[in-house]
Amino acid sequence: MHFLRTPDDRFKNLSNYNFAPNYVDVSHGLRMHYLDVNPGADQLIVCLHGEPSWSYLYRKMIPLLVAEGYRVIAPDLIGFGKSDKPVAESDYTYQRHVDWVRELLFDHLNLRNINLFIQDWGGLIGLRLLAEHTDRFKRIAAANTFMPTGDQNLGQGFEQWKAMTATMNPFPVGSLLQVGTVSQLSIQEMAAYDAPFPDETYKAGVRVFPSLVPSRPNDPATPANRAAWAKLRELQLPLLTLFSDSDPITIGVEKYFQKSIPGARGQPHLILKGGGHFLQEDCAREIVAALIPFFGGR
Repeated sequence: MHFLRTPDDRFKNLSNYNFAPNYVDVSHGLRMHYLDVNPGADQLIVCLHGEPSWSYLYRKMIPLLVAEGYRVIAPDLIGFGKSDKPVAESDYTYQRHVDWVRELLFDHLNLRNINLFIQDWGGLIGLRLLAEHTDRFKRIAAANTFMPTGDQNLGQGFEQWKAMTATMNPFPVGSLLQVGTVSQLSIQEMAAYDAPFPDETYKAGVRVFPSLVPSRPNDPATPANRAAWAKLRELQLPLLTLFSDSDPITIGVEKYFQKSIPGARGQPHLILKGGGHFLQEDCAREIVAALIPFFGGR
């Protein structure tokens, strides 16, 4: 598998991102980056990002969570952030992303009692891991995410996004983060989202990700996702939805989680006001304020 590695100097002096890097080698000879902040803490939160962001998305939440006594682990998915980037779009599959994150969290870090926060593709990956390794998890918070099986109509907002990402050249990552954010990103913040991608050859992952979302019943990921939902419909672990009011892609999906997963019933679900798709940018303090009583404080 041919891949590219973003030069370290691309990540110098990023706005409010002064976290020490950590790396592990995963399948296909790839190096995967993750943040591990406050590793001595007893309680653990794993934060999974989506497309086309990276762990920079959690820079506002991490200090707040650490102040409450949490260890925070935030990986960069393969193809994103400081992780290696396969060049061929065909090298990216849904199953490979699940496997790469599994390798990091379970094989390398051997994590248990995980409080999981998922957003966007973080949910498509994280919910699979939750269903297939329920014993590793403690509580789950789902934000602006879903896990389709290919049996659903994904809506006009998603279909427009999928079509747009397939044709954009160049692919303006920083500008797209701004489109999905209600608050105004600074020039430095938009540049930080562009930092992992020195040129278009690094962007196979961000380009292909929308097409990997199961959108038809014969999708390669459909059997595994159907099996995962069969387990999630029996899941007793507490699950909290924290969706935002200004995300055209996932609007209303929180109701499906609340109806379908037993552990979601009776939880203090929230719709966060003034939040776009990337609600970690818009509502960091509000998210953490909801997570602390749900996951449990110090």
